[in-house]
Amino acid sequence: MENSELLTRLLKQVSRSFYLTLRVLPRAIRPQIGLAYLLARTTDTIADTEILPVEQRLEALEKLRTRITGQSSAPLNFGGLAQQQGSPAERGLLEKTEDSLALLPKLSPEDLKLVRAVLVTIASGQELDLRRFGGNATGNLSQQKIISLETAAELDDYTYRVAGCVGEFWTRMCRAHLFPGARLDEEQFIADGIRFGKGLQLVNILRDLPADLKNGRCYLPLEKLEPAKLLPETLLSPANESNFLPLFREHLDQAEAHLAAGWRYTNTLPFGQFRVRLACAWPILIGGRTTKKLRAAKVNELQQRVKVSRREVRGILAHSTLVCWLPPAWRNLYLPPAKAVASDGVLA
Repeated sequence: MENSELLTRLLKQVSRSFYLTLRVLPRAIRPQIGLAYLLARTTDTIADTEILPVEQRLEALEKLRTRITGQSSAPLNFGGLAQQQGSPAERGLLEKTEDSLALLPKLSPEDLKLVRAVLVTIASGQELDLRRFGGNATGNLSQQKIISLETAAELDDYTYRVAGCVGEFWTRMCRAHLFPGARLDEEQFIADGIRFGKGLQLVNILRDLPADLKNGRCYLPLEKLEPAKLLPETLLSPANESNFLPLFREHLDQAEAHLAAGWRYTNTLPFGQFRVRLACAWPILIGGRTTKKLRAAKVNELQQRVKVSRREVRGILAHSTLVCWLPPAWRNLYLPPAKAVASDGVLA
């Protein structure tokens, strides 16, 4: 499969962090995963174009999905959508949608099936988000009612659709191309891969909570808020800190349990798969550092969007690369809390 401009320059522009992960992956799986990421970012960009009515975004997503699945061959022109983007990289992503789609038939039938399946699942999560929250953003908490998820099951379903399915896709792609003969507990390996993706998404949700509330959405479910006497509209009020922080940290516990499963997944990989182990370790280590910062933060600090600095990220990448050949040092790179290791990671 060839189109180095799309899978290098454009991909680097739309995601600097994932591009680092992609570059460390073995060549045998790099194009497939890179293409899946580009098309997932395309659907995400369409879903996030808030200047357009929800129905127009849903229609554009439907047209793109039918092209991805092969149900339609009608050319797509997202030029109008592209002009609404503030980011030059996202404009380029939409303008080159046809170029990205043209790479799909170049995949093997088995890889094409996997890529299509993960993209359809991701798009279903984005469409669900649009139907649930679309059109509710005003950017002013005092002028809107915030829509919240109802149940923990809905949160778990959402994290699967937009990220857990990626862990499953990644696992099946690596298994097929890199270590098809390795003796593994297949069911556990795939389950841990799914939880790996869910954990990363849940960390993002918790980190982005203030921004999501300003946009009229709350991913913390009402069935958890109501017993704590919390409302989405006043969730981050300093007056509610004593009720909010225990609930927030309960969800951090869940995220850490998923990341612990992701670390088990990483260490289940055959030892010789150094590139894949590094590609898996980096987001876990960054996610783990993020959860520590979130757990230590007070409400006013959460408002500033807690994040890991670029310097810290560079340190994580450098240190992990140095110790990836040393099993004892490698295992100690990430030490999840004991209760995270013991937990199945699903809030009751």
